[in-house]
Amino acid sequence: MKPMLPTYYPEAPVSNDWRYEVKYDGFRAILTIDSDTISIKSRNEKELSTLFPEIVTFIKEMELEAYLPLQLDGELVWLTNQAKADFFQIQWRGRLRNPLLISENAHFSPCRYIAFDLLRIKGKDIRNQSMEERREWMVKMGKELGLPSPPDPADKALVQIIKSFNSLNVAMNEVILLDGEGVVAKEIRGTWQEGKRTTAWIKVKNWKDISCFITALHKENGYVSLGVYKDGKVMKIGSVKNGLSAQNKGILHDLIKRNASGEDAQFFYIQPSICIEVQCLHVYEENELREPQFSQWLLNLDPKECTWEKFVISQYTFPETVQITSRDKPLWTTAGKDVIKVEYLQYLREVSAFFLPFLKEKLLTTIRYPHGTLDQDRFFQKNKPDYAPGFIKTFKDEDIEYMLCNDVETLLWFGNQLALEFHAPFQKAGKTKPDEIVLDLDPPSIEYFSLAIKAAQEIKKVMDSLRMEAFVKTSGNKGLQVHIPLPEDQFTYQETRIFTDFLGHYLTSSHPNDFTMERLKVNRHNRLYLDFIQHSEGKTIIVPYSPRGNGFAGVATPLFWEEVDEDLQLKNFTILTVPTRIKRDGCAFREYRHVDNGTAFQDVLAFLKQKKD
Repeated sequence: MKPMLPTYYPEAPVSNDWRYEVKYDGFRAILTIDSDTISIKSRNEKELSTLFPEIVTFIKEMELEAYLPLQLDGELVWLTNQAKADFFQIQWRGRLRNPLLISENAHFSPCRYIAFDLLRIKGKDIRNQSMEERREWMVKMGKELGLPSPPDPADKALVQIIKSFNSLNVAMNEVILLDGEGVVAKEIRGTWQEGKRTTAWIKVKNWKDISCFITALHKENGYVSLGVYKDGKVMKIGSVKNGLSAQNKGILHDLIKRNASGEDAQFFYIQPSICIEVQCLHVYEENELREPQFSQWLLNLDPKECTWEKFVISQYTFPETVQITSRDKPLWTTAGKDVIKVEYLQYLREVSAFFLPFLKEKLLTTIRYPHGTLDQDRFFQKNKPDYAPGFIKTFKDEDIEYMLCNDVETLLWFGNQLALEFHAPFQKAGKTKPDEIVLDLDPPSIEYFSLAIKAAQEIKKVMDSLRMEAFVKTSGNKGLQVHIPLPEDQFTYQETRIFTDFLGHYLTSSHPNDFTMERLKVNRHNRLYLDFIQHSEGKTIIVPYSPRGNGFAGVATPLFWEEVDEDLQLKNFTILTVPTRIKRDGCAFREYRHVDNGTAFQDVLAFLKQKKD
């Protein structure tokens, strides 16, 4: 079956007769489920189920008998956040053929199927029903099956339901806020038309505008090479062919040929002189443009104004509700590269789906660096300032009006304020009981990091023996931290102290030359400090995925336990590396809130209390 296709327009229609959906950058696919078969067919009718076995496995575990035979239209994606999918990652997955590699990636970094239309249900063909009616069927089914809508990369469900917006502005703001590809407008009375490119579906893109100059013309395919200046040298940033009218194409090709500074078998070369604006969806790591197209001539622009710094800044757009200032301010220098403010904001968007669950409803203490980490001037902030926007939620505790970071819009506001560190207590706002224990393993310096590795390994042995599940992360500075999730509102800080005291004394008595609970640094003698006192009411800990205000742009990064060995290097986990790590390996804390340590911890407490008595 050939899918129905949208038509591209520069602008979408605005009317009560239309609904609006996020356009995800992935593989278009028709999902067909019968009682004994599951088929995922690409736009070109190729079978994809063997390449994405995680989708098939998830479907087999669903209770679908009441809906079969079932057929959905949607997009196979690697989901970054609610409105963005990473095309490079899904493309890479689609090229894998080694069954072992496919299986490993399906487990650690699964892809998802985002359903945006329903074609058949209970064997009934509903393609001739209106878009509005088909969506009602699909949403009802999704709610009954517990499928998330809007899509969420932190949710365990690998089949999810797209969200529909009544307002184009609201939909487009969501896309711009989350750096998504664009929006599809759908006529509410439209039917599903197999194999047709139709104006009942209109797609608009979230374009980035790039100012650049032309460096060459390919003799055979007509592509024009593009460049910008970086440190006085020409840096290639891709090529473009689409978007030029036949007349403009002829004018441009003639200009390049007449003014060529040289040529070879493939190219006519030209010195930087012709400036143009190119639109693209985003920029790959290799500085190649995704879906570039010619936008306009920049006749009054000097090529020297087409710089690498402006190229980086132009890659990122933000909605009007989030006012971004000083986009090019340098914040860190790491791996020989300056990380500027707009790149930090992009980091926050890229990890937001995994970062926000640990911030939500927590009374935040942030550390702000008004001049970046290159200047160690910093200050702590808890109270909401007068200039904070109205959309930021707060919670008053004693005399402090704490700010809550529950959404991406607020997260970006914090980023724009140069809050580079996010510290949170161990319980949610208004609660008095912790929902986790965090054990801080603090070596005397980075040179003694091996002690943190040893302490974490020893704690893991204890937790395994107690049949409790623990998670480990880097502190982002020089140590490690072990997180133990607990059920909400069940255990007091007095009870968790019984456990941390036991664990601390066990570790220090077993390894007296390596670990200590001595608070005075002068008495530690190069031993690792088990900072378990830090776990108490009123104290805070660095949140998973929070950056740190140190010299290497460190990030408090969730780890897999098998990574905690002598090869572990803290400086591998930075603002620049963590988003790629999530795409490659997934989130090591993905099961954090699905773990039930309650019964096991209750048993441990009962034993320790009995022993104490």
